[in-house]
Amino acid sequence: MIDALGTPQSLLLLGGTSDIAVAIATEYARRRPLRVVVAARPSSRRDDTAATLEAAGCTVEALDFEATRPETHRAVVEQAAADGDIDIAVVAHGILGDPEQAWTDPAAAIQLAEVNYVSPVACGVALATQVRRQGHGVIVALSSVAGERARRSNFAYGSTKAGMDAFYSGLGTALREHGGRVLVVRPGFVRSKMTEGLDTPPLSTTPEAVARAVVEGVASGAELIWVPKPMRWVMTVVRHLPRPVFRRLPF
Repeated sequence: MIDALGTPQSLLLLGGTSDIAVAIATEYARRRPLRVVVAARPSSRRDDTAATLEAAGCTVEALDFEATRPETHRAVVEQAAADGDIDIAVVAHGILGDPEQAWTDPAAAIQLAEVNYVSPVACGVALATQVRRQGHGVIVALSSVAGERARRSNFAYGSTKAGMDAFYSGLGTALREHGGRVLVVRPGFVRSKMTEGLDTPPLSTTPEAVARAVVEGVASGAELIWVPKPMRWVMTVVRHLPRPVFRRLPF
């Protein structure tokens, strides 16, 4: 269970090699050692993540997880819960894709939708079943400000995040009567392996800053957070711009 200070005893990372997911686990480990299930593809990155968390005092279990096989997600969640309840589950997997290829190549578009939307929805359904069974638990869904209003530069990616965001926002409402909560996280541009080589825009952030915001959000009972916080007001303006003005923005 999560204690009065918002610290969990167990953590499931779906997309466990994500820089943000690892930062969240590390941030919690600073408060006290916990059980962490790292669900990701078998790789040296997964091994390194497990070793890093074990060095921080955590008990770590690695599970095979493939985002493009949503039919397996329920079994992964059940296996993660075999040794005890899941206090917090972080849905952290996703790809940026090539923004031009994503609207000109059907295979690329489908892959983007499968990894960023279909897979998170399948995870959410499986996690909701587990939360109802436990009677408690928090699901942290890593969305993006890109889902607020699809921009020309990455509208295919933004559309997948908009769908994921809407699903988890609704899931949070559905789980309240069962003792569960959902925290939707909308970061801006995060300087990480996923965005390496891209130009860094204003109000960019880091995995560590997102992790601190998530820990604070879970402890406070928040349902939605923006990272950094000023992104909330920036995107409020962007969302309400008339379309002719929006089209002229340099992004």
